[in-house]
Amino acid sequence: MESALGAGIVMAEAMQNQLPWLENVWLWVTFLGDPKSLFLFYFPAAYYASRRVGIAVLWISLITEWLNLVFKWFLFGDRPFWWVHESGYYSQAPAQVHQFPSSCETGPGGKAQAASSLSQRGRALALDLPAGSPSGHCMITGAAFWPIMTAFSSQVATRARSRWVRVIPSLAYCTFLLAVGLSRIFLLAHFPHQVLGGLITGAVLGWLMTSRIPMERELSFYGLTALALMLGASLIYWTLFTLGFDLSWSINLASKWCERPEWVHLDSRPFASLSRDSGAALGLGIALHSPCYAQIRRAHLGNTQKVVCLVLAMVLLGPLDWLGHPPQVSLFYIFNFLKYTLWPCLVLALVPWVVHMFSAQEAPPIRSS
Repeated sequence: MESALGAGIVMAEAMQNQLPWLENVWLWVTFLGDPKSLFLFYFPAAYYASRRVGIAVLWISLITEWLNLVFKWFLFGDRPFWWVHESGYYSQAPAQVHQFPSSCETGPGGKAQAASSLSQRGRALALDLPAGSPSGHCMITGAAFWPIMTAFSSQVATRARSRWVRVIPSLAYCTFLLAVGLSRIFLLAHFPHQVLGGLITGAVLGWLMTSRIPMERELSFYGLTALALMLGASLIYWTLFTLGFDLSWSINLASKWCERPEWVHLDSRPFASLSRDSGAALGLGIALHSPCYAQIRRAHLGNTQKVVCLVLAMVLLGPLDWLGHPPQVSLFYIFNFLKYTLWPCLVLALVPWVVHMFSAQEAPPIRSS
């Protein structure tokens, strides 16, 4: 396995040094493929295009991100930006690679702060499972984009007669995910086999879940789902911790080998994704049962209104996203949960309601003949 990991470093070195002019492209691609972008950008865009597709994107995003968290705890796996140091690769075959602000994700860790010592049992397990966890970028984005791709394919199939035109959505889906995977290799965030595992797992999960997504259920269902996500992950974490596995070993390594301390962001910690997923599940239920949603549920928004909804939602994104980044760890998790609870309420209910109400006021009255 050491040779496969070394080959991954060679590939990253070639991408960084042979194609330096693509650096900004890879940075943008990895940003566009970030699981957080699914909640903040792709979910609103998909929802205003199709309510069913948008809700499916949100559900699949939070479920697959939760699964990715659990996969990381069980499968472990190194990241290239620290493996080149820990393995002694530099002394054996010096590599000309460098890090980026997006490189220093903390990986499989669990705690908000690094532990003082690395658990030998947990680290031994990581070495026994060299394949590691699939790339979260590829897995989560691949699964969440599946309903978008299938919906687009269905639309194209009804309007186009050419077989080549019909495969465009599938080709675009595969091309984008491949680019996301390559960007992760370029950034030293994942090894090629982790990218491949993420691509395959994401496509399979998207295919399995798209037709099984609940559209509208009672509010208690969403509350219990949020509680189950939070308690389920916490129970798994503390069970493994009690058994002697240090799930924060990767946080130690990220803090140790990241070139700049400020690059180790709180929002790359696994419990940040847990607060995001549970908050989004609860927020979805609150939005679907809100008075605003009840008023606009049967309303037909025109294309212009949908564009205005999307623009307004993006305008609200800035201050809302900033709200979730206090320096204190406990406050960060609380605000992260509240932010992603509020976000579905804004997208599904409040923003469309405001746009619909203003549009209705501006419409001229209908004169009776």
